[in-house]
Amino acid sequence: EYVTIMGPSGSGKSTLLNIIALLDRATSGRYVLNGQDVTARTDDELSRIRRENIGFVFQFFHLIPRLTAAGNVEMPLVLAGIGGRERKERVEAALKAVNLQDRMHHKPNQLSGGQLQRVAIARAMIMRPEVVLADEPTGNLDTKSGLEIMSLLEGLNRQGVTLVMITHDQNLGSRAPRQIRIVDGRIV
Repeated sequence: EYVTIMGPSGSGKSTLLNIIALLDRATSGRYVLNGQDVTARTDDELSRIRRENIGFVFQFFHLIPRLTAAGNVEMPLVLAGIGGRERKERVEAALKAVNLQDRMHHKPNQLSGGQLQRVAIARAMIMRPEVVLADEPTGNLDTKSGLEIMSLLEGLNRQGVTLVMITHDQNLGSRAPRQIRIVDGRIV
C-alpha cells in the first residue's frame, strides 16, 4: 500500500508515525504487525522487529557525519550481525539502486541534499523491510531533487514495499492512492 498522512503542524502526524515505527507506545488499543501483537513486547524485541520490518527516511537524513555514504548504508547490517562479504555486496547494490555508486566513499558534508536523501533511502532499504516510513522526505530539498526522491520511494512501492509518508505538501500527498488526514490528534 502507499499511504500519505497529512495535517497541520501539531496534529499528531509524527506521533502516529512513531507509534507505527514502534518508537512510541499507544495509550490504548492493540498493534498487530505481520500477524504479531507487538503491543506488550519488550524494548529489545521491538528493536529487533523494527530492524527486520521497518525502514525509515527522515526529513533531516540522520546520517552519521564521520561515516561515508557506504558506511551509513552499512550500519544496519553491522548492527544485525551480517558478515562482511554480504554487507559489501548489499551496500554496493543499494547505492547503485539509488544511483550513488560513484559517491559511496564520500562523507555527508560532500553530498548534496538530494544525494543525502538517496543515501538515507538506501540505508532504509538495506535490511529489505516490508514497510518504509517517510517523514517529510522532500521537506529540505529543492523541487527537482524532491521529485527524484518521490520517484525512488514510489518505485519501492511498485516493487511491493508498503510506503507510509508524512507530508505537508498537498501535491505530494495526493500522489498516493490513499490519504489520511489528521486534525487535533484525530483521523478525519
